[in-house]
Amino acid sequence: MKSSKMYPWYFSSGALIIYFTFIVLPSFIGIYYSFTDWNSFYPEIRFVGFDNYKTILFEDRAYLAYIKNTVLFTVVTTIAKTILGLLLAMLLVSGIKGASFHRMVMFSPQVLSFLIVGLVFKSLLDPNFGFLNYCLRAIGLDFLAQDWLGSLTWAMPSVMAVDTWKGMGYIMVLFIAGLLAIPKTFYEAADIDGASQLHKFFRITLPLLLPTITITTILNITYGLRVFDIIYVLTGGGPGYATDVINTAVYSAFAKGYWAMGSALSTILFIIMVFASYFVIRAMNKKAVEY
Repeated sequence: MKSSKMYPWYFSSGALIIYFTFIVLPSFIGIYYSFTDWNSFYPEIRFVGFDNYKTILFEDRAYLAYIKNTVLFTVVTTIAKTILGLLLAMLLVSGIKGASFHRMVMFSPQVLSFLIVGLVFKSLLDPNFGFLNYCLRAIGLDFLAQDWLGSLTWAMPSVMAVDTWKGMGYIMVLFIAGLLAIPKTFYEAADIDGASQLHKFFRITLPLLLPTITITTILNITYGLRVFDIIYVLTGGGPGYATDVINTAVYSAFAKGYWAMGSALSTILFIIMVFASYFVIRAMNKKAVEY
């Protein structure tokens, strides 16, 4: 009998060992190396304290540009995906014809790899032969044709638009689940009281969707802060530093042999992610409504 009771402990201890070995330990090792001058040029590793962090945050403007671009990308795409995902979800649960088909179409970009999406949009946004500029010129709007991925002004908005297009279908599905979980009796009571659609949205739908909004916001923030694939495929971080983010800087640092600097950037990204997620969860939980 005792041995059967011990089985859960055996499995738990094994899971903890695996988690510590492959998750916790490498994280602490990476943090330790961020306080050194670890690189591919010298075999000796020296402890340098906060020198790497001082370079990133106060001395090298390029690194500050990476952090700024990461935060900008995260904020804009999070807001865009949340708003568009919610609007699409509300439309598809409103009883329109072919809702299942529309859901499939809207969700389909999510199953495509970032490589495929990046290559497709790279050709669509080509300044000379891209489909977007071709359409603009065909209808006499030549002045709107841009070098979408090669312009300092338009590169980041273009990347954010592509990422929003790819990710809003997934957020839409989460909102559909949240909307379908709201009891219809609330809306029936509101109809009896003569409430308008706008009133029902702000008084019923939005408050009861806060748990779903919290989840989608956390997912969008953690993804936005970790973004790499779509930017690397579309622009490679260019032009200049226009679309470089923290993870492209980490990739570049490790590729060039500046491993300690890459570890420091990864640690800063981790800290930003933890604090952003914590404050979002705390803010949303204060406004959550139980039903």
